[in-house]
Amino acid sequence: MKHLFIFNPNIWMGEGNVTLNMVEENLVFFTKWMVKKNDSAGNIQATQEIQIDGISENMKNELSFYDFTMKSFNVEMENLSIGKVIGYGIYDDKLIAWEFRDNGLNFEGYETYYLQKDGSYLMHAEYVTTDQFRTQIDGKIWITPKKKS
Repeated sequence: MKHLFIFNPNIWMGEGNVTLNMVEENLVFFTKWMVKKNDSAGNIQATQEIQIDGISENMKNELSFYDFTMKSFNVEMENLSIGKVIGYGIYDDKLIAWEFRDNGLNFEGYETYYLQKDGSYLMHAEYVTTDQFRTQIDGKIWITPKKKS
């Protein structure tokens, strides 16, 4: 497995731009992923914190990745704004991606993570609500260096 993101416990940092269709400017975001060691059933838990410049409250997503096959998995995401959604993911040597569709909520979208030669990932995400509030996210995440003892 070439991927370290999601598949190995670690802390990832990231940054990029968020575009909201209701706002004319691009907003800068920072993110921190904390991926935990998988449990005995092979489920992987992760927490994603997101801070957007100009917005005082951080967003926090709790994710669970499970039911892995050689090329796919299921994902559950929960946060205070949307509640809990279940999605479907795929991966290969260069890509990890997941989507949330037809979930009965006012929310759907997808995220893609493209592995780079240096081990970082370029990411792209798009989300939309039924009232046509759209969010587009472009950025990069990288693993935090291990602290030397």
